[in-house]
Amino acid sequence: MILRADGLRVRPDLDAVAEGNVEFRRAGTLIRAQRLSYDSANDLAAARGQVFVGRDGVSYRGPELQLQVQRFQGFFLQPTFEFESLGAGGHAARIDFIDSARLRAEQAIYTSCPRDPQLEPDWLLRTDRVKLDFDANEGVAEGAVLQFLGVPILALPVLSFPLSDARKSGWLPPSIGLDSRSGFELGVPYYWNIAPNRDATIVPTVLSRRGVAVAGEFRYLEAMHAGRLQLHLLPHDRSTGNSRNAWDIATDGRLGAGLRYRVQAQRVSDDNYWKDFPHLVPSTSPRLLTQDVNVEREVRTVAGLLTGYARLLHWQVLQSSAVEDLIVSPYQRSPQLGLRLAPVLPWGLRGALETELNRFTRPDSAASTLSSTTLSPTALPTGWRAHALGKVSWPFTVPGGWLIPKLTLNGAAYQTDQAGLSTRQSRLIPTASLDTGLLLDRATTWFGRPQRQTLEPRLLYVNTPYRDQAGLPIYDSAERDFNAVSIYAESLFTGIDRVSDSHQITAGFTTRLVDAGTGAETLRLGLAQRTRLRDQRVVIAGEALTKRFSDLLAEGSTSVVERWRFEAALQYNPDTQRVERSILGARFQPGPFRTLSVGYRLARTLSEQVEMGWQWPVYRGTARPIGASGGCGGTLYAVGRLNYSLRDSRMTDSIAGFEYDTACWIGRVGAARLSTGRAEATTRLLLQLELSGLSRLGSNPLQVLKDNIPGYRLLRESRGSPTPTLEP
Repeated sequence: MILRADGLRVRPDLDAVAEGNVEFRRAGTLIRAQRLSYDSANDLAAARGQVFVGRDGVSYRGPELQLQVQRFQGFFLQPTFEFESLGAGGHAARIDFIDSARLRAEQAIYTSCPRDPQLEPDWLLRTDRVKLDFDANEGVAEGAVLQFLGVPILALPVLSFPLSDARKSGWLPPSIGLDSRSGFELGVPYYWNIAPNRDATIVPTVLSRRGVAVAGEFRYLEAMHAGRLQLHLLPHDRSTGNSRNAWDIATDGRLGAGLRYRVQAQRVSDDNYWKDFPHLVPSTSPRLLTQDVNVEREVRTVAGLLTGYARLLHWQVLQSSAVEDLIVSPYQRSPQLGLRLAPVLPWGLRGALETELNRFTRPDSAASTLSSTTLSPTALPTGWRAHALGKVSWPFTVPGGWLIPKLTLNGAAYQTDQAGLSTRQSRLIPTASLDTGLLLDRATTWFGRPQRQTLEPRLLYVNTPYRDQAGLPIYDSAERDFNAVSIYAESLFTGIDRVSDSHQITAGFTTRLVDAGTGAETLRLGLAQRTRLRDQRVVIAGEALTKRFSDLLAEGSTSVVERWRFEAALQYNPDTQRVERSILGARFQPGPFRTLSVGYRLARTLSEQVEMGWQWPVYRGTARPIGASGGCGGTLYAVGRLNYSLRDSRMTDSIAGFEYDTACWIGRVGAARLSTGRAEATTRLLLQLELSGLSRLGSNPLQVLKDNIPGYRLLRESRGSPTPTLEP
C-alpha cells in the first residue's frame, strides 16, 4: 500500500486520514482525491472531493467514493467513467462495485462523443440500469434508449453487448435495407458464439414485398478442417407464390491416410434468384453456380512427388426468359480422376506428367436450353475422355538470361455418346518449343532520382505439327484471351481437346524503371507480337488463320508523377490500323481517403465503356457552438464508382453515396445498381450508422465500397467486435 498527501494522520494498523492531493495505491487500484480516510481493519477507503479511481483500463471520477480496496466492493456517487480500450464513457447516478470484475450502474448514459457538460453528445445510450461483468465480457442494459442527434431511434427493454473486442453471443443492431425488388427490409441478427473456434449468425428478416425470411451463417475452424455454411430461406414469397432458398458451402481440410479435401458449392431455388437477391449470391458469375468436390493425396516416391485426385464438378445455370440472354453451361465432370507426377530427373532436366479420366455431362436443364438456340444436341456431345500430358524441359540459366528447350506430348482418347460421331477416337500431338530471354539492368537517374533500368527481351519459338481434330468433341478447350501473358503460350487454346498447329515465333520486350532506394516500380513499358511461320489450320470456329503477323500488344504503367498512376494496355491491328482492344486508366491519390480514378475500356464490336471511381472529402465541418446539439464537427466524403456503356448508352453496374465521419460516429448512405439484363437492373439503397464504441446499425456497404472503388480505404478500422456477416 502506498499513501501520499499534503497532510497525513496515521494510526499504525488502525486507520489513516489524508488531505490535499491524496494518492492511494493498493492491489492494482489507484485512488486520487482531496480527502481520504482508510480503515485498515476493514480495508475500507472513503474519499471525497475530485475523486479519481483507475483500475484495469477503466477510470472513474466523482465527488464521493466508498470502497473495500482488496475486494473492490463499494459505491461511487454521481461518477463519470471512461473505457480506455473503447475510447468511450459516460456518467451515472450511482455505481455499485460488486467485485473487481462486476459492477452495477443506475441511470447511466454511455457515448463515445466528447464529454462536455455544456454539450449534448451526437449520440448516447440512456439506460435505467446497467450490469457489467468483465470476466464474462458481458454488459446488460435495462430500459435502453439509443438517441441520435437528440432523436430516440431505438428502444429496447433489455440490451446485451460485449465489453471488449472478444466475441459474445447476443442480439446485434438491426440491419435495414431498401431495394427495387424486395422493398423495405428489416433484419435483426443474432450472433451465437458457440465456441472459440465456432460461431453462427442468424438473421430473421421482414421484406415488405415478399414476407418473412431467415438467413444464417455457420463458421468453424478445427485442427483438421475449416469452412463456412450460409443459408437463406424465404418460405413463402408473396411476389411469386413460391418457396425460395439458397445455400453456399466452402470447406477444406484433411482426412485420414494423408487425404485432403475441398468443397465449394452453391445452389439456389430458381432462375430469378440472382436478380431478386444479388447480395446473397456471392459469385463472380452469378448465373453460373458451381458445385465442386475435390479429394487428393500426395505420395513421395523414388520417381518423384505423385498426386492422385478425384473430383466432381457440376453446374447450376440460371437462365433468362429472353432467348438472346440464354447461356450454355460448361461441361460437368462426373467424375474427374487423375494422377500428377513431378519426376526426379537427371542432368538438370525438369518434367511433369498428368493423366486423367473424365466423364463429361451436361446439366439437366441443358436440353431445354439447346432447344431454344440454334445449337443441336450433337453439337455438344457427352462422353468419356482419357488423356495424358507429358512435359520435359532442360533449362539453362545464367546471370542475366535463360534458355529453355521443351518437349510436350498431348495424347487423348475419346468415347462419345451421341450418334453421328465416331464413338472411339484418339490422337497424339507433340510440341517442341524454345524459350529464351535476357534480363539486363543498369544504373540511371530519372528526374534527379537514382533508378535501376531493366531491359528484358524475350523470344519464344513453338512448332506443333498439324493433326486433324475436327471430328473430336470439345469439352474444355476455348480460345485463349489475347493478352501479354497468353501471347507467350505454346497453344492458342486452353484445355486438352484442341492443340493449335502452331509454327510461330513470339518476340517481345519489357523495360522497367525501379527506384534504387525503395524498390518501387516507377515505369514499365512492354511490347510483344507473334509471327506465324505457316497457316494455322486447327481452329474452334471459322476458317484457317493465314495472317502472318498477330496484333501488336503494348502495355505501360507509371507513377513517375508524384501521387499519380497511369496505366494503358492496347491491342493494335496493323492490317486495319485500328485499336481492337484497349484499357486506359489514371488514378490520383494525394493522401489517405483521397482517391480519384478514371478508366476507359474498349473491346471492338463487343463493348465500350468509361468508368470513374472516387473517395474524396467534399466538406469539413468545425466544432459546433456551445449549447448546440452534438458538439463535434465532421468531414463529408463523396464515394462511388460509375460505369457507363457507350455502346448501349446506359449506366451499368454502379454505386454512389456519401460518408460522414465525426469524432464518434460515421454515417453512410448510397445506392448500388446491378444490371441483370439488357434492359433490367436492381437498385439497392445502402444505409449505415456506425457508432464508435458501440456498433453499426443498418445494411453494410463497406464490402461493396472496397470491391468497387479503386484505392478506397475505411475511414476507421474495425475493432473486431462481432458484426453481422449477412444482410437481409
